[in-house]
Amino acid sequence: MAKIRRMDHVSINVEDMDSAKEFFLTLGMEVAGEAKVGGAQVGRIIGLTEPMSDVVFLRTPDGHSQIELVKHLAAPEKNGPHAPASNRLGLIHIAFEVEDLPGLLTDLRAKGYDTVGTVENFEDVYLLCFLRGPEGIIVELAEDISAKQSS
Repeated sequence: MAKIRRMDHVSINVEDMDSAKEFFLTLGMEVAGEAKVGGAQVGRIIGLTEPMSDVVFLRTPDGHSQIELVKHLAAPEKNGPHAPASNRLGLIHIAFEVEDLPGLLTDLRAKGYDTVGTVENFEDVYLLCFLRGPEGIIVELAEDISAKQSS
């Protein structure tokens, strides 16, 4: 029986590639590759006529996870980006385990990003928050504090 071997990446369509790329670099991700992709074959795969896109792959420092940022160079979807509520159906957020959550939030807030709600100590295991990034992207940031709590 065939089965999934691993998850390769999550793709996010963006209008402002520079802002989105900067946001994920601030979180500590690393650029894995950049390219311009498109043409008839890509169009057949994704169901668009003659698309052309700028693509940036970013990976986590451990090399296990990637995000693909895609800026479609043809006319964007008519509704544009929107900021979904955290209880909307469908894909809503991406979660990262981070070091020094307060310090990272200071860096992100200096760049104009802020939390959706509050930063919370979740059962002395994680310091957690949701943060809204560029174009309505929500990320969950979690710092493992369990070792600090048992010391």
